Amino acid sequence: MRRSTLTVRAVLVTCVVAVVSVLVTAAVAIPLTIRSTNREVQQHLVDETALAADAMRTRIASKRTTDELALVQRLRDRNIDIYLIRDGVPDRPGLPELVVKQISAGKAVGVRRAFVDGAWKLVAGRPLPNRSGVVLAEKPANVNFLSVLDRLWLALLAGLGAGLLAGPLLARRVARPIRETARAAARLSAGDRAVRIETRGPAEVDDLAAAFNDLAAALALSEGREREFLLSVSHELRTPLTTIKGYAEALADGVVGPDGAQRAGKTVLDEAERLDRLIADLLVLARLEAADLPLEIMSVDLTQLIASAGEAWGARTAAAGLVLRVEVPPQPVPVRTDPGRIRQVLDGLLENALRVVPAGAPLVLALYPAGERPFATVELRDGGPGFTDEDLAVAFERGALSQRYRGIRNVGSGLGLALAARLIRRLGGTIEAGHAPEGGAAFRVTVPT
Repeated sequence: MRRSTLTVRAVLVTCVVAVVSVLVTAAVAIPLTIRSTNREVQQHLVDETALAADAMRTRIASKRTTDELALVQRLRDRNIDIYLIRDGVPDRPGLPELVVKQISAGKAVGVRRAFVDGAWKLVAGRPLPNRSGVVLAEKPANVNFLSVLDRLWLALLAGLGAGLLAGPLLARRVARPIRETARAAARLSAGDRAVRIETRGPAEVDDLAAAFNDLAAALALSEGREREFLLSVSHELRTPLTTIKGYAEALADGVVGPDGAQRAGKTVLDEAERLDRLIADLLVLARLEAADLPLEIMSVDLTQLIASAGEAWGARTAAAGLVLRVEVPPQPVPVRTDPGRIRQVLDGLLENALRVVPAGAPLVLALYPAGERPFATVELRDGGPGFTDEDLAVAFERGALSQRYRGIRNVGSGLGLALAARLIRRLGGTIEAGHAPEGGAAFRVTVPT
């Protein structure tokens, strides 16, 4: 079933808003118009009463003159009846007795509804000297809902038409940037990583365009790093395979005699183990990113773990001409973690150090207890070439440093630091790279207690 588009919904919403606005306007305007019209009619009757009283003030004691007859005729032409009261007696019957008494008593009669000459009318009166006065009577204005609507319908219809016309225009304007983003997303999905959206219009549209552009840039950067990583891994795989293939061909062709077979076998075994480590790292990294790597959390004494790691690496570092110094506190440092994964991280960091730190440089493996903090800290510092500030920003990204220093330093596959960072995060800790006081690189790993 095809869903309605944003444009259709915007048009419908705008039309509904226009109709509701017109109805609300009518519901408010019509009563106000009726009230205003009635107020104008009443005020007009008051004004006419005042004018008639002023015109009759000097003639009220005498008989009706031609001017009086003209005034009466003018008022009657406007459907207003005039009653003259002389000495408390109206010139003709029909006025309520209460109105006559009030005028005779010298009191003005405000606009009110009264039964005059057999019909309900609006009356107003002004007193004159000698118990005389003028009273005007007018039929109430026939102002009702339909009569007002008859006057306002054109304006209301024009407002409704304007609202209905503005709906599609507004909908197109609102939907245009979304459609442009959808087309750009389709191009991005098709492989065009250079596609970008121009930021213009309201803030929300600019935010959408900026977010899309950031996504496209991040995707292009990620794919670039992915290609560099694959090239790096391919190189790491090809090197031992080339060595294994060369020795295998030499053995098969009889180039290597019985006296060199043992050395050739050891070389093939070393390269095979190197391949095995690389494949194992790739597998662990893939499982970490899929979040299905099993962990065995248990109570561990970090003091003993760091000390045993130092003993295991002591011979290898000494053979490379490095001085490994292990600094651990005299008391146990208990934590709950996976000791195998912690040791895997330490082994990876030590192997990286062994690869790049020159002979005679210091190498320090230190443990600092938690104290008041909720974590213990393990540091590995060296006197090697270290990192630049730019290196620290990408130190734990796959293949970033390997690609940067290939041909300059003895680099590995670029998996070690990325693998260490993901393992430590899965264990609830942190890992940071920095500058060591020994002059090289420093790695600081925190393990929650």
